[in-house]
Amino acid sequence: MTQKHLLITGTSTVSWKDAIVQTINEASKTIDYLTSVKVLEQRATISGKKISEYIVDLDLIFNIDRERED
Repeated sequence: MTQKHLLITGTSTVSWKDAIVQTINEASKTIDYLTSVKVLEQRATISGKKISEYIVDLDLIFNIDRERED
C-alpha cells in the first residue's frame, strides 16, 4: 500500500486542539483514506496580551487506492 503526505496549516480562535480537529475535519471532506496525523508545529498570534489565533502545521498521511475508479 502506498501512502502520501500532505502538509497543511489550520487555525482556530479556541485552542491548538480545536485547530487540529477542525483542520482534519475540513481535509477529510476532500481527501479519502486519511490514516494519521503528525503535529509539526504549534504557534499563535497575539493581540494585546492574549492569544487571538492558534495555528498548527500538520502532516496528514493518507493511503493511495490504486484500484479506485473515478
